[in-house]
Amino acid sequence: MALYSIKDLERISGVKAHTIRIWEKRYGIVEPQRTESNIRFYCDTEVKKLMNIAILLTHGYKISKLAGLDTDELSRKVLEVSLVSNGHDNQIENLVVAMIEMDEAKFEKLLNQSIIKEGFENTVFNVIYPFFEKIGMLWQAGSINPAHEHFITNLIKQKIYVAIDSIPVPVGSEVKKFLLFLPEWDLHELGLLVYDYLLKSRGHKVIFLGPNVPEDDIYSVTDFLKPDYFLAGFSNAIEKEKLEAYLNRISVRFPEKTFFVAGHQVQNLTCMFPSNVKIIQSAIQFSKEMIPAL
Repeated sequence: MALYSIKDLERISGVKAHTIRIWEKRYGIVEPQRTESNIRFYCDTEVKKLMNIAILLTHGYKISKLAGLDTDELSRKVLEVSLVSNGHDNQIENLVVAMIEMDEAKFEKLLNQSIIKEGFENTVFNVIYPFFEKIGMLWQAGSINPAHEHFITNLIKQKIYVAIDSIPVPVGSEVKKFLLFLPEWDLHELGLLVYDYLLKSRGHKVIFLGPNVPEDDIYSVTDFLKPDYFLAGFSNAIEKEKLEAYLNRISVRFPEKTFFVAGHQVQNLTCMFPSNVKIIQSAIQFSKEMIPAL
């Protein structure tokens, strides 16, 4: 069982700590336990309850009415509003609740609802990306633990794998080839899988090497398979000078190939790169403006 401070509750639910204390006294909505030094803390049950209340408040419910509902009744009402709501914020909050509960069935149902309504690509841009931004902030603040993130990341990876597998393999000499990889210090491939999907869905062929690829392997695969483009992701921290040198080595070795680079480690680089290096600011930008036409 995870333990949460009142500041954690504020970060996760969006409800101010002062308001939570008022609700405690007036309605008994959450019941904190206390340490030996009299510091209040909360468990998963209180977090889930407060998240559900926060969602319902945005749909016009009054706190005085919600205070009398038990956890199951709150969950049912949240499910009801989820089925009729098109708001992405509401979907994201529900996904956070499912993550905290580690409820795979609930998470799957919520994602499937979005995919049916909006399609897979729009769900990635409008729901999954903002969801990961939120849990990234919660993780950095210590409000959730790595197990939550790993649990959800693996579920979303499965969705992306299914979407990729549903795309026919392109054939023909005119098909362009993209070599996708992460450098040898980077292991987080979720973003790279999204680019894999975007490229394949637009008829391009992808050679997906995945994470932790040694630089020499990039050279040997390129010499053997002769891709038309590179696309690499950079999310793990690395010294700016080392990253710049790495990008320069690959781009100079293959000056005839466009080298797309993504990830927050490269988005704010200001140095001058060879003209074949193209920085991707977001997957949405890449999908709308940067993917080469067939």
